Amino acid sequence: MSGHTLTTTPGETASGAPPAAPRMLTGDRPTGRLHLGHYVGSLANRVRLQRRYESFFIVADLHMLTTKNSAADIAAVRRNTTDMVLDSLAAGLDPEHAVFFLQSAVPEVAEISLLLSSLVTVPRLERIPSLKEMARDAGKQEMPFALLGYPVLQAADILSVKATAVPVGRDNAAHVEVAREIARRFNRRYGHVFPVPALVPGDVPSLPGTDGQAKMSKSLGNAIYLSDPPQEVRRKVMRMYTDPARTGPGVPGTVEGNPVFAYHAAFNDRPAEVADLAGRYRSGNVGDVEVKEKLAAAINRFLAPMQERRARFEADEGFVERLIVTGTERTRREVKRTLAGMRDAMGLSAAYTEFQRHARHAARG
Repeated sequence: MSGHTLTTTPGETASGAPPAAPRMLTGDRPTGRLHLGHYVGSLANRVRLQRRYESFFIVADLHMLTTKNSAADIAAVRRNTTDMVLDSLAAGLDPEHAVFFLQSAVPEVAEISLLLSSLVTVPRLERIPSLKEMARDAGKQEMPFALLGYPVLQAADILSVKATAVPVGRDNAAHVEVAREIARRFNRRYGHVFPVPALVPGDVPSLPGTDGQAKMSKSLGNAIYLSDPPQEVRRKVMRMYTDPARTGPGVPGTVEGNPVFAYHAAFNDRPAEVADLAGRYRSGNVGDVEVKEKLAAAINRFLAPMQERRARFEADEGFVERLIVTGTERTRREVKRTLAGMRDAMGLSAAYTEFQRHARHAARG
């Protein structure tokens, strides 16, 4: 028998009427397990805010197609989705307060994206620097049309459930601003349909990768995953980039901008230890090995309760699948209501209704 049960879908009344509570939407592309960069960039905020909002968490597999669209990429969606949801639950999301849904199983979002696409210009989208970075990281020589439209589809995700808050990392902040602009334009042109969503930034703007060369990223291979076992965490930490000018433990080193100390600041729950290490590092009285050993221990302390929770959810056969299916069905009902409201506001529904009325009248006459 299942060890976890799903009660009433969060926020849904018996009549199916939309709830009065404000909503939050956030999520990730199903390209693999979640890592520490996801945690500081967005996941920590999701956990902190989940009871303040009715919370929708999107598995953005349509967004994945903008840069990863091979048959193998698509075949991996199911496994990656399961890992993402398990990581999210492990980090502290409560399945009784979270609506997880698979983007491609809500086809109405694509229609909403099409309707919104007339409210933003190509030059506006081309000014978003993260799109060029995504194309470069994916090895694209030219910008795919789908990638250019990524922020419009993201706006459709947000507005389709009428989210009022969007916790995101710094690289997605410009996308949320596009969603805010589109919501305002739609409301001015057709009447008020959408709330203007607020961006909720992460506490740590961006976590450097273990190589010290870029932000933490799955595609760059410089990530520590939430599910990494202790020895793997230690292996990655001991190989981390540090102060390149420091040639030995007796040489004074730089703490500011040093990835190892950035991780200490983010994850070490012993501030006195961090202060002691930083002071000795600046004066040349501690080696990199000790600093990294203590960082590995700190990260493993941070991850241990998450991994215990993950193991419990993973052992409950079928629970994650039920969570995704019930959440997707719930979300699709909400999105259908939003789409109907959009079409009414725009006058699209009226045109076809008139054709139907005249056709029935002609048939009778």
